[in-house]
Amino acid sequence: MALLCISSKVRHSMLLVGVALMLGMHLSAASLDDDIEIRWGASHTYFFMDGDTESLALSLDDEQGGSCFRSKEMFVYGTISMGIKLVEGNSAGVVATAYTISEGPWSYHDEIDLEFLGNLTGEPITLHTNIFVNGVGGREQQFYLPFDPTADYHTYTIEWNPKYILIRVDGKAIRAFKNYEQYGVPFPTWQQQRLYGSLWDADEWATQGGRIKTDWSEAPFVAYYRNYTFTWCQPSPGVSWCGAEPKDSTRFDLDQKTLGELWWASQQYRIYDYCSDHKRFNESDFPKECSLQRQGL
Repeated sequence: MALLCISSKVRHSMLLVGVALMLGMHLSAASLDDDIEIRWGASHTYFFMDGDTESLALSLDDEQGGSCFRSKEMFVYGTISMGIKLVEGNSAGVVATAYTISEGPWSYHDEIDLEFLGNLTGEPITLHTNIFVNGVGGREQQFYLPFDPTADYHTYTIEWNPKYILIRVDGKAIRAFKNYEQYGVPFPTWQQQRLYGSLWDADEWATQGGRIKTDWSEAPFVAYYRNYTFTWCQPSPGVSWCGAEPKDSTRFDLDQKTLGELWWASQQYRIYDYCSDHKRFNESDFPKECSLQRQGL
């Protein structure tokens, strides 16, 4: 579960300038400010020009509990994408996130998580995904990425429609969570969500189960975000909005290309799937969607 961003008073300090100068970057006003707002850690958060692209840096050190932003707009069904460049070097214990979450009572919140679990220099960073519906998560899948996510920006996408939640990396699908509501499996269909992004210390669990702790001598840790886009879900012609799409519509069915990408990701990059965890679940205890998937439904 991603760290919930808690609002704090906007602060400006010399540390902001010091981090930016140390990294050889120049502060700049950015149009990202039209779409997102800083929730906490403003003294560790800054906009800058990365070439011709306006970007946002989130920073973490041992005196500040990281930093966080959120989208100004809320939505039900849509596609969110963001370019992210992760913390370089020894990032063990550090977690960068991009996730959507509803803002009603926590006991039945909905959430779609992308969490990047830091690691020792040269070791792979894990993309940890999870989905919460009505306050219940436990639907984790984890992936190694087929590139160094600290060397450059890559695009991470959450696509949410009435039939599927799809997670894509650089446009290619790596995970799909199907709507099995007709079989009694909860699916997020009614609570508005926002995009959040954060950088925080989670060394009690993030790296090798918490065995590797954050090395604060490596601080500040910095992750970069840019190219935030949001597009509303588009229903079939003549349908008012995606939530009104007829149940028998094929509008959001997965095409062969997407199915092929999902199979490839499961074979090459996925390192954990809750539906295959026989240590965690007895055969009769697996979540219902797991058995439905096995049946090809």
